[in-house]
Amino acid sequence: MSKIHVIHENDAWTDPLIAALEARNLPYASWHMAEDRFAAEGFDPTGTPPEGIFYSRMSASAHTRGNRFAPEFTASVLPWLEAHGRRVINNSRALNLEVSKLAQYAALEAAGIRTPRTLGAVGREATLQAARRLGETPFILKPNRGGTGAGVQLVNSLDELAAILDNPATEAPLDGTWLVQQYIRAAEPAITRCELIGGKFFYAVRVDTSKGFDLCPADVCEIPAEDDDSQAFGFCPAGEADSGSSQEKFQIIEGFHDPILERYAAFIAANGIEVSGIEFIRNEAGEIFTYDVNTNTNYNARAEEKAGLSGMDELARFLGRELEPCESRRKAA
Repeated sequence: MSKIHVIHENDAWTDPLIAALEARNLPYASWHMAEDRFAAEGFDPTGTPPEGIFYSRMSASAHTRGNRFAPEFTASVLPWLEAHGRRVINNSRALNLEVSKLAQYAALEAAGIRTPRTLGAVGREATLQAARRLGETPFILKPNRGGTGAGVQLVNSLDELAAILDNPATEAPLDGTWLVQQYIRAAEPAITRCELIGGKFFYAVRVDTSKGFDLCPADVCEIPAEDDDSQAFGFCPAGEADSGSSQEKFQIIEGFHDPILERYAAFIAANGIEVSGIEFIRNEAGEIFTYDVNTNTNYNARAEEKAGLSGMDELARFLGRELEPCESRRKAA
């Protein structure tokens, strides 16, 4: 039987999808790239992949969960699947963008989607020089490969940047590349995350950033904020904890529509992405700046319950539709 093969490295993030697949009686297999299939028996690139479709949920933040080389391993497996003509959802091109913000920004700009001005740099002196070249404060310092807001900081001066880079407690970026990024002052303390499933817009979420850029919607990602709100850019609560405000952290926006959605749809179609959460911020002049593309997307259960929607159910429905022609071909063979 053909199956939906879910490629991932985090059971906690994948369990809601598995539940949705089971609710629809869809056949599936879990490929945990740090523990299961290949970890036990090894990956033979001369072998033949199993029948079915393959959905990659590999995350740039795998290293924060002890799965340091899961993205690299997946980067070897996806071309193998593609070479055998298997249907891969969020393919090897999508993974390349998942693990590099600089690659994301280049692809977004090529698609006519505006991003914050960003300079990449390797090493202390080059990072300081990038900040000088940016020529404005405050600015954002972030790793090129991060995930869940890890390592993102608001920096108010060049002296503060030097102190951060010289601090032994500062964790170097995984790929050695720092990003020095324009700080976009929002019209309100919120960003918007647009969820696309099967290449189509599903819904948009307003994320309250009054306590910092705590943007991960997954219900299992609860990490406490720093005391200083101006520095609280690197944590990822799920929106279930009390933030001290009556404002919900995550709210699905009813009837959201904006011309940016057409550009997002064209962008993901051109880059092998079919399931994604894309985040933007709107400045005080109303201009949109897109700053993050998540090809391993999660959904907030509390916000969905209030809106009567389910991202995982919609995703399971999409995967089921994609599996049907594959199973028909197998039976006809």
